Amino acid sequence: MTSNPNWGETTSGLEVAKVFADQVKGRNVLITGVSPDGVGSGTALAFASQNPSTLILASRTKSKMDQVVSEIHSHYPDVNVQIVLLDLASQSSIRKAASEVANLVSKLHLLINNAGVAPAVRKKTEEGIELQFGANHVGHFLLTKLLLPLLEAAASTEGNPKGSTRIVNLSSQAHWLSPFRFHDYNIENKEVPDEEKPAAPMPRVFAEVLDDGYMPTVAYAQSKTANVLFSVYLQKYLQGRGIEAFAVHPGGVTTNLGREQQDEYNQEILKTSNYWKNIDEGASATLVAALDPALNDADGVYLLDCQFAEAAPWATDPVAAEKLWRLSEDLIGDDFEID
Repeated sequence: MTSNPNWGETTSGLEVAKVFADQVKGRNVLITGVSPDGVGSGTALAFASQNPSTLILASRTKSKMDQVVSEIHSHYPDVNVQIVLLDLASQSSIRKAASEVANLVSKLHLLINNAGVAPAVRKKTEEGIELQFGANHVGHFLLTKLLLPLLEAAASTEGNPKGSTRIVNLSSQAHWLSPFRFHDYNIENKEVPDEEKPAAPMPRVFAEVLDDGYMPTVAYAQSKTANVLFSVYLQKYLQGRGIEAFAVHPGGVTTNLGREQQDEYNQEILKTSNYWKNIDEGASATLVAALDPALNDADGVYLLDCQFAEAAPWATDPVAAEKLWRLSEDLIGDDFEID
């Protein structure tokens, strides 16, 4: 259970940060996927409000990060904000970014894997992996592996409470639409076993199969399932090292994530939530997952509206979590041994 059962979908990220100010002050925080008018921006502003030691923004476009830095400094001029260029669709970029982070800080207390993409047509990473899986999960998998020594250094510091060093992975309620497709992870509309098929009939526009076999919504959904499975495995094996991991659904947030989609698609998306949050409200669940001391020894992995919530059974299956871990190791060409 979280500290405040009254927090919910309208809770402000700034409010959560203020309540847990002691968990922010003097700590090093990294957030991926930060751009103006996105959840990452709201998250960055909330952390900045409580004087972290170093706030690192890692994203693909420098001009967008510069806008967020300017916004932060207009409110909190003394905060130490650093930017690192990071393209999660390029493993060479991820390795370079991780090296730059290690030059900025010797310890990392909070890693917020916030970035996400949702293209309407097939795109691939630099390594040839379907982009939504490749960037939303595999890119963060590699980044987390490379930054783990910094997280372990923070977790082992005297006076740092066990479980207060954390990894937060941004997922989505969309994970309920599809299990992970181990037999078709590049989304080529291959035949898959029943347990990997979409969970239920979907609106026509969500079930669309393009001429090349690509299913954009299914691709997004399986990447969000991967975010939860990643968190399940991390939590199981890192708790003993004093590190917690969580997956978060920020709720329906008014952002430009669906900017590549057709109007019909976006109209269907609007039906999925009765309340659309601003970016500050969208950041609140991430702040709870990152900061709430009641989660130092967690018995849950998925949060929605600032509280633990039920995730799809295929997203919390430990067997699937380990299978995805091994596949991810293959796709980065390296072991990530934490068990």
